[in-house]
Amino acid sequence: MAAQRAYTTHPLVLRRVTVRRVEEVTPRMRRVVLGGEDLAAFTRDGIGHPGFAAPGFDDHIKLILAADGDVRAALPAQLPHGIEWTPAEHRLTRDYTPRRVDLDAGELHLDFVVHGDGPAESWSAAAREGDELWFVGPKSSLRLPERLDWIQLVGDETALPAIGRFLDERPLDVPAHVLVTVSDDAARQELALRDGDTVTWVLAEPGDAAALESAVRALPVPPGEGYVWAAAESRALLPVRRYLQRERKLPKDRVNITGYWHREEPAAPEAEASAEAGAAPAAPAGMPSPLPWLAARAALQLGVVDAVADTPGISADALAHRLGVPGPGIAVLLPLLAAYDVVVGADGSGLRLGAAGEELLDDHEREEYTGHEADVLLALAHLAPALQRGTSPWRVASGATLHDTVAHDTERYGELVEECEQLVFLLTGLTADPLWEGVGTCLLTGPGSASMAAALDDAGRRPRLRIAEEGVPAEVLRGHVPAPDRIDWTGGPADVAVAAKALAYRTDEEAVRLLTRLAGWTGTAVLVEASRPDGLSPHAAEAALHAFTATGSPLRDSAAIAVLAERSGWRVERTVALGWGAEATVLRRA
Repeated sequence: MAAQRAYTTHPLVLRRVTVRRVEEVTPRMRRVVLGGEDLAAFTRDGIGHPGFAAPGFDDHIKLILAADGDVRAALPAQLPHGIEWTPAEHRLTRDYTPRRVDLDAGELHLDFVVHGDGPAESWSAAAREGDELWFVGPKSSLRLPERLDWIQLVGDETALPAIGRFLDERPLDVPAHVLVTVSDDAARQELALRDGDTVTWVLAEPGDAAALESAVRALPVPPGEGYVWAAAESRALLPVRRYLQRERKLPKDRVNITGYWHREEPAAPEAEASAEAGAAPAAPAGMPSPLPWLAARAALQLGVVDAVADTPGISADALAHRLGVPGPGIAVLLPLLAAYDVVVGADGSGLRLGAAGEELLDDHEREEYTGHEADVLLALAHLAPALQRGTSPWRVASGATLHDTVAHDTERYGELVEECEQLVFLLTGLTADPLWEGVGTCLLTGPGSASMAAALDDAGRRPRLRIAEEGVPAEVLRGHVPAPDRIDWTGGPADVAVAAKALAYRTDEEAVRLLTRLAGWTGTAVLVEASRPDGLSPHAAEAALHAFTATGSPLRDSAAIAVLAERSGWRVERTVALGWGAEATVLRRA
């Protein structure tokens, strides 16, 4: 049996639906019922696509809108397997949870919080029968643990569609304990409760972190094995996450917390607004200072954020003593942290975390300042000498290539593996390729190996797997791979080899050595790499410089990969577009 994974992936398909009717669920929730032929299996431009599937109660589809009204110009390109987000200046995207999916009736129900602001809510307010809507997804569905005694469902008004769907469909036959914060009693809904269920309604303003945390702490903890699912404003969930993980000590596979929207003052929240949505932000006037970033990095490395969170009201002197920072160090740092709302009370009234400091309690936010990506960013301080020497900024900064660094640092390599987890959503096109016919053994290398193994498992392909990454212990990948005990963790001959994001941290010379090594083991190899910026990302313009900082080469397009292949005894047979700027390059031994 394959190891239980947290998500099941789905093919990414662009679909068109039209409005069938609009219903008012409550004065605070509007339901738009959509239908269309694209919900069933269909063919567009000669490409066949499967029917819509959203089996998870909290699945998300991405609605595609346009600030200038030209939605057709904002649509992504549909690939045979996947989506390519081409640049579109006026594209807006918002993630929404299907409230109900009725494929027999060919209908999809979406619920919109009524607050009078935001492009998706505005669209729903103007929606009339026959209006069209385009969407993509879902890309995955949450897999709940099979053996549970209870589940807690926590959220604000934007979480009601997912909570309502769970209670209607009951993916787990266990008591459900529901907690919802609403800004008005009129937002309360009739929920499909059963004997043993409980529901708690709390009046609170949208994004009120203190109210949400207090309500969660007041929930009784039932006996037995449980699971907590929570969705609300992203910053309001930070103290909830901290409480569940640090105080209740729930393991990672027993909690799922998702920020459905992000409050921006003074605008009202957009229900379930995607963090990825919208065009790139406008460039600031003048060059932004790196000082706030560096100060936040220092605060995390020293332990300032955690110490203030654990002891609200602590004095600057007590903080310095606890952290072992001598002299004026903390006094120099605190004013800048206060200026950017990491801490408040630096005037002597007692230190507490500000809004930015609360965000830094989140592990994902921390990575921006202290993880591998942060170290790559710091290497840019050596950009000028690197350009003069014709090498990578990383090598100038550290004295070694990034590959040499990673190969001897299992924690850093583990970060690369986690970064590659999103790759599994893009690999449908590769696992569907005819090259897998008759393949009995597959050799995997690179930090994306775990995602490749999971994608093969999802596609029902079961070649014998060998996983070999030079210098990296197997334990780094073992916990991420289905059925790790059935995998050979050494290199050797194979019918096909897949190098998944293995070139992204190698210089050209190191890439040639890897490809030459693979040529000694197989006659067919596949390179899975990002070959161009992701058009949905607001940081697309930085992609080439980021790649150069790591390897001394910009993003390697098909032509650059072909050159590396020829130098190591391969020829390019074809490329398979995977979407989001990624490609799979199929090589045959020359």
